[in-house]
Amino acid sequence: MPFATLLAIAVALAMDAFAVALATGICLGRVRPGHVLRMAGAFGLFQALMPVAGWLLGFSVRGRIEAFDHWLAFALLAFVGGKMIWEGLTQTPDDPGCEPVDRTRGWPLLVLAVATSVDALAVGLSFAMLGQGILVPALVIGVVCFAITALGLRIGCMARRVAAIGRYAELLGGAVLLAIGLRILLEHGALSFA
Repeated sequence: MPFATLLAIAVALAMDAFAVALATGICLGRVRPGHVLRMAGAFGLFQALMPVAGWLLGFSVRGRIEAFDHWLAFALLAFVGGKMIWEGLTQTPDDPGCEPVDRTRGWPLLVLAVATSVDALAVGLSFAMLGQGILVPALVIGVVCFAITALGLRIGCMARRVAAIGRYAELLGGAVLLAIGLRILLEHGALSFA
């Protein structure tokens, strides 16, 4: 897989984390280095581990579904991308959803880290269906998520009125995943227009 495609997937997957980090930064008001390290570290770690788990699951069943694996990869990417687009369209930009809790600690952090990385599980499954390796993609996905989460916290801290950015990030990320899914179908000749 070309590095540019992998990077696009990593950025698209990090959009959920960016939106959550943005809202968290807005709610915290003042973001300290500890906040950034905890949230970006947890999100990056889970974002790196979930594709590996999905890949292991997918690789174990790959032989049974080889005839339609490209359609399954497309369906997974379309589902994740469609979900991101739906969330971007239904998100209210005026309300960051502030709660009187530090979401960079304890159970709230763990729940958010898992919730924002479930999409990466589906992408790991897609990689297995396509016979792609997983170690480099998982590392890239984790590092990109770490950086984008840290950026989201900082941007949220700087301006409480930028919550709408998270909405557009979700829309863009979803569109990128849908485009990658369509490209997979085209590369496998599943969409021949002859």
